[in-house]
Amino acid sequence: MTGKRLALLAVVVAVFAVAADAAVPSIGSGVLPGTMIGKAPWGANDGRYLKQRLRAIGLHPLPAEGTKLHTHSHLYVVVNGRIYPIPALIGINVQQRFVAELHTHDISGIIHVESPTVRTFTLGEFFDVWGLRFTSRCLGGYCASGKKQVMVWVHGKRVTSDPRKIVLQPHLSIVVAYGTPASLKPLGPIPATYTFPPGY
Repeated sequence: MTGKRLALLAVVVAVFAVAADAAVPSIGSGVLPGTMIGKAPWGANDGRYLKQRLRAIGLHPLPAEGTKLHTHSHLYVVVNGRIYPIPALIGINVQQRFVAELHTHDISGIIHVESPTVRTFTLGEFFDVWGLRFTSRCLGGYCASGKKQVMVWVHGKRVTSDPRKIVLQPHLSIVVAYGTPASLKPLGPIPATYTFPPGY
């Protein structure tokens, strides 16, 4: 490749990088940096904006997992009747070597709460760490429209209050779904429990 073509390629890459940064919501917009508002599937979103989101919600980029509070909850995410795996390494930046109090290790759907202080953590905070839009009306790029809605269950019971305020307690079984109630029928009964590995 010639020098002129390399220079042109560098300019194009720089322009796209600036455009991408401009498209990312900022704290001032009321949306956390790097929030994903697109369609499923979603990645771990554990890169350049993770630290900014942690600071904005009062969590921390810890050098190691906390040990004062150590619990686990389980999360299913369902969109239009399809279960999407929860990505591994949500809340963990391997390159910069830090981990948030709320994180995942694998695609099991287990949310690890590992904090150096004893405090309450919520489902909304986990989605904020993930950087996936989650409100009573929207999940990522899916928002309530017609018969389609965001639906949440804890231990098999429908949550009618603000789902972001659900407290992550030991061995909680959570289902967050978008679609119509009929779209969930092929999945069978909403799971009321989850079998955690020994020691969890």
